[in-house]
Amino acid sequence: MAVLKDILYKASISAVSGDTSQAVTGIASDSREVQKGNLFVAVKGTQVDGHDYVESALDSGATSIVCEELPQNLRDGVTYITVDNSAQAIGLIAANYFGHPSKKMDLIAVTGTNGKTTTATLLFDLFRSLGYNVGLISTVNNRINEYEFSATHTTPDVIGLNKILLKMVAQGCSYCFMEASSHAMDQHRIAGLKFKGAVFTNLSHDHLDYHGSFDHYLSAKKKLFDDLPAQAFALTNVDDKRGFIMLQNTKAQKVTYGIRRMADFKGKILTNSIKGLELEIDQKVVWFKLIGEFNAYNLLAAFAVGCLLGMESEELLTQLSNIGPAPGRFDRVPTKSEITAIVDYAHTPDALDKVLSAIKGFRTGQEQVITVVGCGGNRDREKRPLMANIACKYSDRVILTSDNPRDEAPESILEDMQKGINASYLSKVLSIVDRKEAIKTACSLSAENDIILVAGKGHETYQEVKGVRHDFDDRVILSEMLDLVKGEDQ
Repeated sequence: MAVLKDILYKASISAVSGDTSQAVTGIASDSREVQKGNLFVAVKGTQVDGHDYVESALDSGATSIVCEELPQNLRDGVTYITVDNSAQAIGLIAANYFGHPSKKMDLIAVTGTNGKTTTATLLFDLFRSLGYNVGLISTVNNRINEYEFSATHTTPDVIGLNKILLKMVAQGCSYCFMEASSHAMDQHRIAGLKFKGAVFTNLSHDHLDYHGSFDHYLSAKKKLFDDLPAQAFALTNVDDKRGFIMLQNTKAQKVTYGIRRMADFKGKILTNSIKGLELEIDQKVVWFKLIGEFNAYNLLAAFAVGCLLGMESEELLTQLSNIGPAPGRFDRVPTKSEITAIVDYAHTPDALDKVLSAIKGFRTGQEQVITVVGCGGNRDREKRPLMANIACKYSDRVILTSDNPRDEAPESILEDMQKGINASYLSKVLSIVDRKEAIKTACSLSAENDIILVAGKGHETYQEVKGVRHDFDDRVILSEMLDLVKGEDQ
C-alpha cells in the first residue's frame, strides 16, 4: 500500500481536487480490474478512451482518479488529479508505486523492425550461460531464469511491465533484456523506466497502418534513444541508413556495430551456410549455429552489449557460439526426409527478403525453394503486394495463404498480395486460403533436398480468425505434413 502523493511524484500534475494523503491499494488503467482503494488512470487509447470508464471505475471502488479531463460530476471523497498526458503519467506513477524496479537491475531495450526477438533472446541465453539471474521480455515469451510465462504484446502495458520487472528483482535478476516496439514507445508504455542501454537493429516497412507514415514510425523508434540518460549506452547498426539518426539527440554513450562499414564493433562474414555462420569478430574467428547475414548482425549486437556491460570478450564469443536460434526464427524443423524445412516469423518485406536471401546464399541451384507466405488481416495493406513479389523473386514455387486474417476476409488479403505478382511469375504461384492445406501442398510439391520455407507466424501457436484464436503451430503442421506426404510416397 502506498500514499497517493508519493506515487504522483514527477507526474506533471496540472490540478488536484481532493486529498492526496490517502492510501492507495493499487493502480489500474482498465476499469474492469479496479479494486477497492485503487487509483484509476484514464488513458486515451487508440480504440478506447479510459475517460469513458471513470464512473465504472468509481463504482468498482476506485478512490482516486488521474485524468486529462475532469468528469462533469465530481463525487465526494474522491481525489481527482488532472495531467496533460495520462499515458505518460501512468508510467511514472507505476514506477513510483512498484518502487522503480528498473533501477535495481541493468535494463536493456532492443528496438527495430527485425531482429528484436533474436537479439533479446540471444542476450538472455548468453547471460544465463555466464551464470547470471536474467529476465527476458519478448514477443515470444517472458522469462525469469527458467520460469516462462506467455507474452500478449511485444511490450506489455506499463503497469504489467513494472509488475514483471518487480518479479525479476525479487528473483535476484541482475539483467533484463526486453523488446521495445514502436507502438509501446508511441503509447508511452516504457515511460518511467530507467534503461542501462538501448540497441537499434534496423528499420524497414512495417506498422504503417498504425503510424500513418514512415517518418512517424521512425520518430517512435528514435524516442527511445532521445530519452536515454547520459549514463546509458546507445548501440546502433551503422550499416542501416537510419542507424545514425537514432544517435542524433541522445545524451547516452554513442556506440556502433556493423559488417560493411567501420564501426566500434566490427564483424566479417567468412562462411554462411545451412550449417551456420563463421564470423571474424574482435580479431577472432568463431563458428556460430545461427544462419544468414541477418543473424550475423544479431550476434554482433549481442556481443557488443556484452562488452558494454563489462563482460570478457573471449568468454562472450565462446558462449554465443553454443546458442541456437530463438523459437520461430529461421527455425529448422526436424523431418524424416532429406528436405530442409524452415519456419520463420518474417512478416515484413525486409524480413522475408533477408530470410530468402540467406537461403539463396546456401542453395546449390539443383533444388527447389518452395515458400508458403501470407499477410495478417487488419494490418498494413501496403506491404502485402511487396511480400508476394519478394517471395516470387527468390522462390521456385510460391503458395499464398492465410496468416492471421483477424476480422478481414482472407480472400481479400490474398487479392492484395496477388497485385504484387509480375506476369512472368504467375505460373509458379498458387493461392490456398486454408493454411494447413497450403503447407501440405508445399510438402506434396517438394522432392528430396528441396527447401520449404513457411513464413509469417514463426513461434505463434495459434491462428486468429474473427476474434477467435485457434490452435495452429507452423512447426508442428510442417513436420506432420512432411512426414505424412513423404511417408505416402514411399
